[in-house]
Amino acid sequence: MSYAETIQYLYNAAPPFHLIGGAAYKPGLQNMEALMTIVGHPERKLKAIHIAGTNGKGSTSHLIAAALQAAGNRVGLYTSPHLVDFRERIRINGEMIAEDEVVAFVACHKEAIETIQPSFFEITTAMAFYYFAKQNVDYAVIEVGLGGRLDATNVLPPENVCLSIITNIGFDHTEFLGNTLAAIASEKAGIIKRSTPVVIGEADDETRPVFEAKANAVGAPIYFAREHEYLRRVRMRVAPVSELQGYYQEHNLQTAFVALRALSMPNTAIAEGFAHVCSITGLRGRWETLSHAPLTICDTGHNSHGLRYVFQQLNELHQRHGGTLRIVFGMVKDKDIDVVRQLLPTDAVYYFCQAKTSRAIPADMTVEQAVKKAQNEASPDDIIFIGGSNYVVGEALTLAYS
Repeated sequence: MSYAETIQYLYNAAPPFHLIGGAAYKPGLQNMEALMTIVGHPERKLKAIHIAGTNGKGSTSHLIAAALQAAGNRVGLYTSPHLVDFRERIRINGEMIAEDEVVAFVACHKEAIETIQPSFFEITTAMAFYYFAKQNVDYAVIEVGLGGRLDATNVLPPENVCLSIITNIGFDHTEFLGNTLAAIASEKAGIIKRSTPVVIGEADDETRPVFEAKANAVGAPIYFAREHEYLRRVRMRVAPVSELQGYYQEHNLQTAFVALRALSMPNTAIAEGFAHVCSITGLRGRWETLSHAPLTICDTGHNSHGLRYVFQQLNELHQRHGGTLRIVFGMVKDKDIDVVRQLLPTDAVYYFCQAKTSRAIPADMTVEQAVKKAQNEASPDDIIFIGGSNYVVGEALTLAYS
């Protein structure tokens, strides 16, 4: 099979979450354990950093990977979903996995895929672990897909995880993780490993006791990032500038900084990684400027927890910049839409659109139509914002902004 045929085979054999939603989710580790046996237990050959959370885990993963790489390490980075190319999910030192590596892995394990019938995410996780072990990475930065306790990535043995990170807890995927913050925190706390340090980015009165109880139960040293003055105290000296410009990135920078200091990474490497995180890792879609006339920005924030910061920043930008604010926006059905609706800027022209996924909220325009309509109606002094979901941003990036 060609690369394109291989990806289509995967989509047909195991339709991914981003296309069909909850039907793609297979909780539990049985499939992963079976796959790990077949591919030679690569999870036992990795030195992993395991990252969960409702929002910010992608940015935090990239920040940590960039700093580790700046310190001279060979770093594997596994994240999801992809925006444009499937291979974005699996990178080493910023380079996407080669197409022939994807083809070879699927061809070699086609029988296992058809026998075990793992989910799309389970297959890609097995592929990432196999590739990272094969390439002898120094660190594997692994982002959880959904939850933590029953996530496919949690097949990582405790002795192979040098640090766990939970960025924050918000109401997302409640149909799988629970309807209270404490319940969601409990699921995500499932990545806390015995005797392995864990960094908590943000916690409140409801979630903190959950994390503390789990850490105490397994003897894991626990650090609450907001209680450490590391980044705030040395911000101008260590990381005065970062390519990640979203307001919400301050939380991710603080979490990543405390995590990297827990790993004894030098400040010079942290500064270099933070300053050039997008260039080093290939990260896109986080308050990314796509053009300047009109000023066009995209962001992958996709629930109320993340979009609250995005819209605050967008409103303030509009006040400073002037012109008409034009928002290309689309969401998927399983998000907290009613809350997001109340957060939408009122002084804006909207182009509601529908991404190419069955999960998308129906709209009269495709992403391409909405982007082009906004561009055609905008003057050079206007602002165009594109967002609401990873899929809207991903499709926009395949247009003139690629």
